[in-house]
Amino acid sequence: MSADKQLLAEVADAVANCMKCGNCMEVCPLYKELKTEASVARGKIALLEAVLSGRTDITAGLDKRLAMCVSCKACTAKCPCGVKADELIIRGREAVVKARGLHPVKKAAFSLLKARALFDFGLRLAGLFGPLAFKKLPGRLATVARFPMPGLDRKRIMAPVAATPLRNQYPEVVRVDNPKLRVAFFTGCTINYIYTDVGQAVINVLKANDVEVTLPALQHCCAVPVYMSGDAELARAFARHNIETFERYDPDYIVAACGSCTMAWKHEYPQMFAADPAMKARAEKLAARVYEISQFLVDVAKFRRDNLGEVRATVTMHDPCHMARGINVTAQPREVLKAIPGLKFVEMKEPARCCGAGGSFSLAHYDVARLVNDRKVADIAQTGAATVATGCGMCRMHITDGLVQSGRSEEVVHTVQLLDRAYQAGRK
Repeated sequence: MSADKQLLAEVADAVANCMKCGNCMEVCPLYKELKTEASVARGKIALLEAVLSGRTDITAGLDKRLAMCVSCKACTAKCPCGVKADELIIRGREAVVKARGLHPVKKAAFSLLKARALFDFGLRLAGLFGPLAFKKLPGRLATVARFPMPGLDRKRIMAPVAATPLRNQYPEVVRVDNPKLRVAFFTGCTINYIYTDVGQAVINVLKANDVEVTLPALQHCCAVPVYMSGDAELARAFARHNIETFERYDPDYIVAACGSCTMAWKHEYPQMFAADPAMKARAEKLAARVYEISQFLVDVAKFRRDNLGEVRATVTMHDPCHMARGINVTAQPREVLKAIPGLKFVEMKEPARCCGAGGSFSLAHYDVARLVNDRKVADIAQTGAATVATGCGMCRMHITDGLVQSGRSEEVVHTVQLLDRAYQAGRK
């Protein structure tokens, strides 16, 4: 049996457990817009069954249909049979990569990502010369391309690449007097190179709670974009690198300010090394110490509330898919917001409904992603809130795009930024 078919054969029983009931159709954000069987989990699993039975082969058409998924995990959460459709779709993508190789664009992007030093150099250049290619929007951390760019919709709103990456703004160890805990901060790519304001807020808040912060210089991409695209071998290489890097620091805890990065450490790294017991044990040991920042502040650090100043804002919250259904962290960010004096929290309709970002999905399928995003923008508008808090950089960027395209003025920030504002207000 070929390697690609063997990958699917290993999950044949899980594929067969899907009884085609259609419950996934109720929650799939893409099915709501496209109304096609191939856009929903049931249809994709049927295609995998067809490959396993020999009725079809791993074709370009299969690749295209498996790519039409935002990996939001809503289908898995809804399935009455416990079928982990999101994982089966990723396994299908892995089989496609084995059989046909990566799409040329992804292959080029991942080759750059693999070369960590070159990737860092490229993003630094983008930060320095970005204003030549992108025009900043007044009053927002957002830009629009000055001229047409391959693979980017002409009117799409992006976030600017930072002139100085986050990890270059601080010493490797940010010390505090009499630290009660020592954490290693996994910044991820988005916070290190784009939303450095979030990273600054994380460090400020941890310092305000007497937590010493280490920013390991050699940390790399969390591997989620690579893993979701089916390049399991490269994803394992990234995971191994990060595990070996953070082991050297032996922190009390590892914190991340992104649901996807946290999910990678807690769940995907151990899964990636299922066939390597020694490496899996190392991954699981670190996974037990990994927390999303709001989860860490509420459950571990018991963040200070006595010195918070007022933040007068009406805030609603968007729960990123990998926060809500990947690591099950939704109560903690709300507890953080509700602890801030002066802040009025308003829940939106279906806060955990996907915004359409899906990591790189919104780049490759912008028109569909915008349709999904329009529903999120409408939900935000109904709350009357002026600020949207979230825990994912890609969600922040995509929702900002939707708001701007709809002529709306709400700001989108990370939850920890609002807590940072409260500590700053308290000091004043």
